[in-house]
Amino acid sequence: MSDTRPGRVRFGPYEADLHTHELWKFGIKVKLVGQPFEVLAILLSKPGELVTREALRDRLWPGDTYVDFNHGLNAAVNRLREALSDSADEPRYVETLPRRGYRFIAEVERLSGEKVGERTAPPPSEMSSEPVASSGISNGMVQSTVGVAGFTQVGASAQPETLEVRDDRAAELQKAGGHRRLLVGGILLLVIAFGAMLGLLLREVYLAKMASREAPAAQRIQPLTTLTDETNEPAFSPDGNFVAFHRAGTSPANSGIFVRSLASDQLLQLTSNPGDEFPVWSPDGQTVAFARFNQEDRAYVWFYRVPLARAQAHVLYKENQELSVTVGGMEERKIDTGGVTPTRGEFDWSPDGKTIAFSGGNSIFLLSLENHAVMCLTNAPSSVQDGEPAFSPDGKTLLFIRRNQGRTPDQIFSIPAAGGDPSAVWSDEAGLLSPARWLPDGQSIVFSSSRGSHPGLWRTSPDGKEPPTQINDSGWYPAISRRGYRLAYQRESRGLNIWELELAPGSRPLANKPRVLVPSTSQTDQGPGPQISPDGKKLVYMSDRSGTMEIWVSDRDGSNPIQLTALGHTGTPRWSPDSQRIVFDRQGSIFVVGVQGGAPVLVSPANFDNECASWSVDGKWVYFASSRTGATQAWKAHPDGSQPTQITWKGGHAALESFDGKFLYYAKNQYAAPEIWQVPVEGGAETLMSPLVRPASWASWAVVDGGILFAGSSGRGNPAVSFFDFATHRVTIVGVLNTVPFWLGASHDGKTVVFDQPGSEQDQVMLVENFR
Repeated sequence: MSDTRPGRVRFGPYEADLHTHELWKFGIKVKLVGQPFEVLAILLSKPGELVTREALRDRLWPGDTYVDFNHGLNAAVNRLREALSDSADEPRYVETLPRRGYRFIAEVERLSGEKVGERTAPPPSEMSSEPVASSGISNGMVQSTVGVAGFTQVGASAQPETLEVRDDRAAELQKAGGHRRLLVGGILLLVIAFGAMLGLLLREVYLAKMASREAPAAQRIQPLTTLTDETNEPAFSPDGNFVAFHRAGTSPANSGIFVRSLASDQLLQLTSNPGDEFPVWSPDGQTVAFARFNQEDRAYVWFYRVPLARAQAHVLYKENQELSVTVGGMEERKIDTGGVTPTRGEFDWSPDGKTIAFSGGNSIFLLSLENHAVMCLTNAPSSVQDGEPAFSPDGKTLLFIRRNQGRTPDQIFSIPAAGGDPSAVWSDEAGLLSPARWLPDGQSIVFSSSRGSHPGLWRTSPDGKEPPTQINDSGWYPAISRRGYRLAYQRESRGLNIWELELAPGSRPLANKPRVLVPSTSQTDQGPGPQISPDGKKLVYMSDRSGTMEIWVSDRDGSNPIQLTALGHTGTPRWSPDSQRIVFDRQGSIFVVGVQGGAPVLVSPANFDNECASWSVDGKWVYFASSRTGATQAWKAHPDGSQPTQITWKGGHAALESFDGKFLYYAKNQYAAPEIWQVPVEGGAETLMSPLVRPASWASWAVVDGGILFAGSSGRGNPAVSFFDFATHRVTIVGVLNTVPFWLGASHDGKTVVFDQPGSEQDQVMLVENFR
């Protein structure tokens, strides 16, 4: 395969389109653009061969652009390895040959089935590789020459061999025969040309058909439930054609466990108790199990209900050790769980149908449905709780989550179902939101986390050796069908409003109440990012009211809104010191746009993940977070994109400069409740500013005159806005909120804050078709 041949290639779980510059993993698009993808394309063009650093330089940095070559190439390769979950020490794809270059060591295959490096059928211009004869007549002389690939073959004398015909009659006959041969030869050439064209056409059709068969079908995401009530906790039937879920309605008639067929919109109500949660299917598809939460005792009781097609229903649960009781005409069977009381509602059913795994106390227990025996599978320390078990497809292994009494990190563990020592799979600083789930092949797992600042789904290997890859940034509680390549998850949808609060420092933090400033800016949790201009006259925020997420500017009170951008997927707007420009990010790039509108100016292209930009107080620099070194750090560049300079080396995100221009304050990471650190603007020692400052998110704090305002837990009652005083290092509550916001902006004098608050909010179940 040449390095210019377009098309798709496959290696491991990855597929790359060298024409459109797109990369997928298990059918999920991986963000890899710019020079890192160019490096991948060059390496894929020469699998198994050394590609020298000089060759990469000539391709990626042509001309005299050699000043930052070594750093740029190293950063591009690091970004490539990060996208491929590869390691320089133990490479699976990109191998480093020290001081020489790189080599792609995995097997590469075209989606047509051709391994890269193998030759397919040649084009017509190359098909004549055997000697072919050509004839011609000139001045009554017959010439016979032998040609190869269209060129005349020359003998030892360097002249074509000739035969002179002296008999005139023979010459006439020869001439007539020559015309006939010319005619027949012409017809033959036409037939051959037509056959070649037809062959090429059929070959292209065949290859296209093969590529369409082998290329993964495009994923389709659609709502599975569109009810006015909240729906969540989906579970697939074994055949993948039905989904059970919990519905939280306003009455028993619309509450409990429901089932929907993917072939229709009709719903089947299985239970009518609002406390029925966490449905699980039996392996034979005849039973839906669930947990019932008793509001009076604040405890869970286990049930299962069978069958879906018969009126009679069986219920399995633990209560008072009694054998059976009939309620409402339904037969219920009580199960002895050996005195172990469930402590969480999430549980799972073994693939052979004989065992239920659940949490009791702070451990995982296995309940035999044949003899009601109970076995303690994990022995968790007293300070943690093990729960949310999930059987592997072969039933030999369980995943579970170990939670540290509400503190992070949460951890995913695996343990043999027959007993043994647990093995750590993944540790999540941001916190795990629901059980991890196995893919049908047992080679990958999916879990939900807030590590991307929003609830999202992530994918990794069950041995923990593969770094997680994000699937989406708006889902949790995943369910994966054993058949049919389907994924379901619950997604929270809400309308966001911008609120304003006049702060009351001192002794009266409760005196002022928040008020709505801008209603209904967004129907997703990706907005609105409000910021007050330094001159106090304008407000900037994000909104998708035009159909895509864009940057909007309004008067300070929210009136006279104007859409500044029409790019889609924009975010994190910040004002320049003169209130005339706004910097924002868009899918890994940083842009600047004037407050009067116009074409945005690119500051930093999407060669890396660049985001969360802000201005220096003199307006000469733009700070932003970037992964160009492999880890997210704080960088700065001029507004025209020149002179990018790294500021932090130990992690940095969402940086803001102090009013005196001496320090840069930044969130340590993009997870929930980050620490706020500081570093001199010219670089230097990176230190924790104060353990007292822990905003709810990387976006819920602001630098103001004399200190830092941040939103988060107050430690008592409602969440609060607090003020950290630079002079005294004391924290004071200056305002009370109804809900902890994700975004917080403030006036420069620190007297007013603007923030997001949810409007309508509910969970619905989403369905992903062709999930691999």
